[in-house]
Amino acid sequence: MSNTIVINQVLILFFIMIIGFLARKKGIITPNLTKGLTDILVNITSPLIIFTSFQFEFSGEMLASIGKILAFTFFIHLFSLLVGMVLFNKYPAPIKKVLHYTTVFSNCGFMGFPILYGIYGKIGVLYGSFFLVGFNVFVWTAGVMIFTGHREQGGLKKVLFNPNIIAIILGTVAFIFSIKITGPLYSALEMAAEMNTPVSMMVVGSILAEVKPREIFAGFAVYYGSLIRLLAIPFLSLIVTNMLNFAPILQSVCVLSAATPAATFTAIFAEKYNGDSHFASRIIVISTILSLITIPLFIFLLNN
Repeated sequence: MSNTIVINQVLILFFIMIIGFLARKKGIITPNLTKGLTDILVNITSPLIIFTSFQFEFSGEMLASIGKILAFTFFIHLFSLLVGMVLFNKYPAPIKKVLHYTTVFSNCGFMGFPILYGIYGKIGVLYGSFFLVGFNVFVWTAGVMIFTGHREQGGLKKVLFNPNIIAIILGTVAFIFSIKITGPLYSALEMAAEMNTPVSMMVVGSILAEVKPREIFAGFAVYYGSLIRLLAIPFLSLIVTNMLNFAPILQSVCVLSAATPAATFTAIFAEKYNGDSHFASRIIVISTILSLITIPLFIFLLNN
């Protein structure tokens, strides 16, 4: 993994984010358009980039690697959930819930996939999609419990029928049985999937543009939560994967997925379940800005 290539990929993502930021400031990307683009990402381009990334010849070694990713994603989400129970007790309940949620859930799909695709191509997305399995299982179970104190009815159904989980299931079947999609159909799926990176980074840029700078940077809690999310959890991931002798690409997928900023679901859940949605929006913005520094830092550590 060349440092120059990595730096170039991060800069490309950053510049696309700036395009989204300017487009929102100019009114080209409106709040309604941002919501529409987010729906496209979650329901179309993200599932497609996952599915097309599984178009590899089956190998036992890759299957074993997938098992390691799955084991790690369940470990890191469970560990973060337990740690988050004790880190933020001094804060009022609405803020405490947001900080706890932020500690557990990263933006591993929305920002993780573009980074992994830029550095490793489709194999990075393939492995990264299994990190997303842990995210989806926990987000509709433990994620809801963080805000409400109980599980949401139909949470398991939401996990199983999530478009990204369906894409993983279909992709895994195609991978195990070496089912290849070719011709115009595959080209169409691949072309639509490649929209994921530019659209996702433009949406992140547009979200950054929606918050007033004076409001964003006030208070210590937003920095505390961001640093737990961006430094503590990925650094733990680095140590654990190093102790377990993960192959370089598997270690990078685990660490970089954990190093992404606060999940965009943070604000959605805070709004729905009576958390502090304003604080949630701020921590998404702050952690996203800071991740432009911390993600290259972890890429450097992984590379050296």
